[in-house]
Amino acid sequence: MTQAVDVHPLVSPWGRFGLYSFYIDAPEPAIVDTGIASSPAEGMAPALEAIGRRIEDVRWILLTHGHIDHVGGAHALWELTGRRAEVVIHEADAPMLRSRRAHVEEYLTGRGRYLDDPGGEAKVTAATRAVISGEMEPTLLVRGGETLSLGGGVTVSVHAVPGHTPGSVAYVVDGQRSVFTGDAVQVHGAANGFPGYTDPGAYRAGLEYLRDGIRPRHLYLGHPYRRADGTPYGVELDADQAREALTQSLDIESRVAAAACGCLEEGLRDTDSPYSPFARVAEELGYTGDPTLEPSPFFTSMAGYRTHLEQNM
Repeated sequence: MTQAVDVHPLVSPWGRFGLYSFYIDAPEPAIVDTGIASSPAEGMAPALEAIGRRIEDVRWILLTHGHIDHVGGAHALWELTGRRAEVVIHEADAPMLRSRRAHVEEYLTGRGRYLDDPGGEAKVTAATRAVISGEMEPTLLVRGGETLSLGGGVTVSVHAVPGHTPGSVAYVVDGQRSVFTGDAVQVHGAANGFPGYTDPGAYRAGLEYLRDGIRPRHLYLGHPYRRADGTPYGVELDADQAREALTQSLDIESRVAAAACGCLEEGLRDTDSPYSPFARVAEELGYTGDPTLEPSPFFTSMAGYRTHLEQNM
């Protein structure tokens, strides 16, 4: 059985969001997710110093997926470790670590198709320059199924849970079932109040696998995702809260799927609604959030259902 290790959340601010990373206090310390460019120096280093740890000693940088608020600080953190840390990401999301442009392409081919914003591409391009600390090549690509040794008998297993992004993974500290999922468990969404995923089928399968296969004893979320009544979970959930969050995530996905598929089968129609051409979905679900606020999970998920339906026609 793996040696028990402590986990410490490391938080740094970014606009409406708190950016959460997690420090695994192993003989070869790891940080899960890296926030944005400023996060390592301004958030992580002081937080680690407060618990008697040094950012220079981090030996593993474990990235749950490729979005900018999770990989934006990767290059900066790697530099602070003297370029000695292993930088780990799923091969499907590795392009988003290698290239700022990959984030722009994701915007243009997904939610950007529905956001009536001629300056959207320029805004996303500017954001990638501002919050991604540097383009880099990962030192270790994973697919799921790998086991990483953090020294002293501490091992972390890698589990593919695509859906939020193609390369989303969960890292599990073996033996104590501490599970880090990034944004793979959306519940009812975070600040925008809507769950966001690019592949609804894979997202659902990942949630079922986490709930019924891994069964987290401790679940660490990338943001304070919200319950049906709008109250947020924290980012550290116990076993009962984890099962509840996973079950609620599956429940809301079912509701969103029914509304989205009904809308798509009826045929998309452009209207004056900010939710156009998916106004029927927002109305049916009672969603009143602003769909233009990045990262626009409403249109991200709608694009995912449309792609899924087109691929299965």
